[in-house]
Amino acid sequence: MTASPTRVAPRWEGLLLVCAAGVVWGTIGPAVALVGEYSDLPVLVMGAYRAVAAVAVMAVVVLAGRQVAGCRRLLRAHGGRAVAVGLLTAAFQMLFFVAVLATGVSVATVVAMGIPPVLLLVLHAVRDRRAPSPAQATTVGVALTGLVLVSLLGGGHAPGGETTTTGVLVALASGTSYALSAEVGAPLTQTYGAVPVATVTLSVVALALVPLGVVSSTVLGQQRTTDDPRVWSLLVYLGVVTMALAYVLLFAGLRTTPSGTVVVATLLEPVTAVLIAVAFLGETLTPAGVVGSALVLLAIASLGRQVEEPEPK
Repeated sequence: MTASPTRVAPRWEGLLLVCAAGVVWGTIGPAVALVGEYSDLPVLVMGAYRAVAAVAVMAVVVLAGRQVAGCRRLLRAHGGRAVAVGLLTAAFQMLFFVAVLATGVSVATVVAMGIPPVLLLVLHAVRDRRAPSPAQATTVGVALTGLVLVSLLGGGHAPGGETTTTGVLVALASGTSYALSAEVGAPLTQTYGAVPVATVTLSVVALALVPLGVVSSTVLGQQRTTDDPRVWSLLVYLGVVTMALAYVLLFAGLRTTPSGTVVVATLLEPVTAVLIAVAFLGETLTPAGVVGSALVLLAIASLGRQVEEPEPK
């Protein structure tokens, strides 16, 4: 039994959904910084709580929307692919946090967010046996230039550490995991709704991150809980909004937007993070940051002309 084909949205609708996910992800850094200010919870424990909150809200959405059958069909027909997307997503998140600790926010962001567009551009060129079009290559180049200017020279990010070879390699692994999760997950979204795909894959993420958070905090003797209501509110926000909602938006956008386009559009994440830091955390946006933000927005604006309508499956 296969799922009924879902409606194919206009190309701009999918792109806007992905952009919205990127903006939401841009609030993760400031929220995590506040959790760190109010408590001593380690990053992996934060990730575990975030995953639990995301799965809890997705369970409510699935039950309320009567989409349990869709989740079951997805698991029966493509359980292996769904698990792979979930594990890649968990790896992306875990490795990015490790990269930040090892080499600092700026370098980790540039490497982890910069490699996916390039990697998918190459993979698609090999798969299709043709070189990327000049428009595609230009868009990726402009976006990456903007990303470098925003993250390394634009202000809004504390250094957070010194650049290390290990940190860069971990960031590369994080970015590769993100690129592959988008590529592997795209076919699922074109057959099943965004909610079932997000529910199943985020459940896998939770199954991976929760034990990791428990084991790491036990071995290292780190704090596991807090009595500060502000921290719990932020953790719920991180799970419900920046994970559950953001991944529903991402998977909904992937239904009609190529994975290569998606990873460029989500470069709105570092731009949003910088703007939040400037607006609310008292940090300064340099001229390079202004130019970089404009280049990323310009690259994303050009994506709509390159998106081809996929055939319903």
